Amino acid sequence: MRWTRAAVLASALSMMIAGCGAGPSDRPVVAVEHPAVGRAEPSTPVPSPPPVAERPKTDLSWRDCTKPTLDLLGLGPAPAGVVLECSEYSTPIDAGGNVLGSFRTGAMRARLAQTPSDVAPLVLTSGTDRSSTATLAGLAVGPASALLGARPIVAVDRRGLGTSQPIDCLPPDIRRGLADNAQFGPDSADPVQAVAALSREATISCRDFLQPYEGTFDAPHAADDIEQLRKQWQVEHIDLLGTGNGARVALSYARKFGDHLARLALDSPEAAGADAVTAEEQRLQGAEAALTAFAQRCVGLGCSLGPDPRAAITDLVRRAGEGGLGDISANALLTTISGFLGGPRADQANRVAELADALSAAGRGDRAALGNLVLRESAATASDGQFVNRCTDVQQPPTPTKAAELMGTWGQKYPVFGKNAAIALMDCSAWPVAGAPPLPEKFTLPVLVLGGIADPVVGNGGQASVTGALGAAGARHASVNWQGWGHPVFTHSGCAQRLLLDYLKEARLPQDGSACPA
Repeated sequence: MRWTRAAVLASALSMMIAGCGAGPSDRPVVAVEHPAVGRAEPSTPVPSPPPVAERPKTDLSWRDCTKPTLDLLGLGPAPAGVVLECSEYSTPIDAGGNVLGSFRTGAMRARLAQTPSDVAPLVLTSGTDRSSTATLAGLAVGPASALLGARPIVAVDRRGLGTSQPIDCLPPDIRRGLADNAQFGPDSADPVQAVAALSREATISCRDFLQPYEGTFDAPHAADDIEQLRKQWQVEHIDLLGTGNGARVALSYARKFGDHLARLALDSPEAAGADAVTAEEQRLQGAEAALTAFAQRCVGLGCSLGPDPRAAITDLVRRAGEGGLGDISANALLTTISGFLGGPRADQANRVAELADALSAAGRGDRAALGNLVLRESAATASDGQFVNRCTDVQQPPTPTKAAELMGTWGQKYPVFGKNAAIALMDCSAWPVAGAPPLPEKFTLPVLVLGGIADPVVGNGGQASVTGALGAAGARHASVNWQGWGHPVFTHSGCAQRLLLDYLKEARLPQDGSACPA
């Protein structure tokens, strides 16, 4: 293949979350009175127990990568007992044989010193939101380790992300223009048209670079890569957890290889089959809610942003949009804020001061700390591989006319993130639109679905469409809502981890509509 290795860093409301707790909650689940989904009535025959995942018979060749991984992602020293191990395995570019060749898929296993060695691992995919290995590393460095202490977790990176074979297809000026919403370009007076033009150049560059493989970066191909891991392990059944965009991959796996699943859990899933505008508005709602929760926590701590952190951030975004933060654009600033708020670190609520201090220092003219955060979050969420994968996944992007209209509408409705989000809808406007990946037609395993009320990565509007699709396929399911802010839920909530462990052990679902406190 002609892909070259790039130095890809992959790190990275007046609502019930006022004064969010300083770390993952270990309080018990709060049961909400709501009929349990799929619970058998006394007169209904009890379904056969689901299969059990097996321990790998032929494992990958793992090597310790704890320190280099945490150093690369800026996560600091490893907590005592945490072990991260990396490996790669070969996957066909196209399992159907339409395109010949192989691809190097990266995987990382996380465990604690006390994690049993004779249990089946849990397979994790976080899709394109952040590399799966970075999501897993974020869990590993946090204090909520009930899940990791019971089961090793193996994260599989999507093609071109994290530890998988990287993609280097965007010219630097195009990459930077997209990251900045064309703020510093010659056509900045009309940012929607300017980003649409960048999208055309980026699409030509990447598709030319990747051909004839440019059509193999969708969720079904990512599911094929997970199936290849199952075959490498020589097991009949695996347990699979899909978070955010990774839920799309997990559902594709359930459709194609459902007979090989023992458990399926979806954490903060994207809406099934949603068009680009709907999906982005759901994310906007989550981002604004997460910022409100952050601001409330900031006030409670007496942080450096002052008595009204939200107003201070809004003003800083305005200044960035006017060029007042030097080479830090408004969109780069917002990418950093939403990326920080959506980081998978379980100690995230304790890190309020880190973001507040960087923002307040930038407001005084010292941009060093904020610049470091911008670099870290941009590398975690805006690599060339993410551009290719995200654009492949996008459904029905809007026209430039619609995006320009949304600049005004969303700018009013979502005052911090809305305007720039509308412009960024043009990022993938030139990429050929593919059909939504087919959903499972028949699936009888019980499915656990987790969601957060303030998720800045995908929002929480996707749960209904996903559970609806599961119900239509015949799957029993139960949803649990976490009352905190961040993404995904399982990396932040000890309560959610315990429910997930119960499900993995016995396929036992909690009461549908339950809640985990912040």
